[in-house]
Amino acid sequence: MSTSSTRDRILDALQDILIHQGYSGVTLEAVAHAAAVSKGGLLYHFPSKKALFTGLIDRLGALAEDQFEEALTGGEGVVRVFLRTSLPSSSEERELYWAVIASLRSQEELSEEAGALVRHLFEHWGALLREELTDPVLAEIILRAGDGLYLASIAGLSQPEPEMLQRMCDRLIEESDRVRRPRVSTARSRE
Repeated sequence: MSTSSTRDRILDALQDILIHQGYSGVTLEAVAHAAAVSKGGLLYHFPSKKALFTGLIDRLGALAEDQFEEALTGGEGVVRVFLRTSLPSSSEERELYWAVIASLRSQEELSEEAGALVRHLFEHWGALLREELTDPVLAEIILRAGDGLYLASIAGLSQPEPEMLQRMCDRLIEESDRVRRPRVSTARSRE
């Protein structure tokens, strides 16, 4: 079995444990067992629990980078992609991100690198919104609305009715379209 697929299996096992048992269920032994690898095999890929969480956050960071790329180069634009991705797409995703937030609260299990990556992911959306819109106040309102929807969702708090949520997003998009900067070439946006 290839190294990357073993790493992926280990990270999949970590995600599964986080989703179904929460942060407290994560031990090296439990992850190794769920991934069907020896503890030594797990330690070969991830020498500590901290490295394991860093690997998971790196994986989530790669998914976020795909969303950033889509926002910059796709036809929807930053505001639409940001608002669309501000709600987890499944209960599993919601549980996973809630568990990751819980791990962030436990500084002992998170490397400085992983914490910096999580901060970057949240801050980067703000930078992209400010870059796309000429109105910094509206950019901040959209950022805080999306973050609020996201955090309320993963915390299991009540959400607006679907019709109200759509109306909220439509209003923010309508306002943002009025102050949206013209798009520059795709080559520049990838720099």
